[in-house]
Amino acid sequence: MKPGYVRAMDALYLLCVAIAGFCIVVMTVVIPVGVFFRYVLNSALAWPEPAATLMMIFFTFFGGAACYRARVHISVIVFVGLLVGDTAKKVAAHVVEVAVAALALFMLIWGAELATTTWHQVIAEFPWLLVGITYLPVPAAAFITLLFVLERVWIGQPPPNSFIYREPPSVN
Repeated sequence: MKPGYVRAMDALYLLCVAIAGFCIVVMTVVIPVGVFFRYVLNSALAWPEPAATLMMIFFTFFGGAACYRARVHISVIVFVGLLVGDTAKKVAAHVVEVAVAALALFMLIWGAELATTTWHQVIAEFPWLLVGITYLPVPAAAFITLLFVLERVWIGQPPPNSFIYREPPSVN
């Protein structure tokens, strides 16, 4: 069962990275379009800035979940490393995991509440887009983070053959 869970978490990790990567590309394209129309054509567009903000929301929450799994996220684990003694480090590392799980649970509950409360409102620049949808990354990424916490507590770090440790293909 554990290898299957690790494979599922690898797939979820890849999904988070793909969403974050897509959002960065869209932001990179949308912002210069807005600047070009505003300053070169002297005809400002209303949608580039809100679109980039929406992409940043998706990037932040899904990218944060992926970074947590890969252990490259800014975290309190730095302070755990400063402790003296293996027992103190192990206890503090578990406290950190509990704190991350508590934060993710908070985000899941209140993020879902926020999305539900704002579901019927619309964004002025995108009248077809419900505000509640823009808040869905909060509970979705929190749920994914909880799954990653469960993996770390139940199984430990992803194994060395996990996707997060693979090098990109060489160009030579």
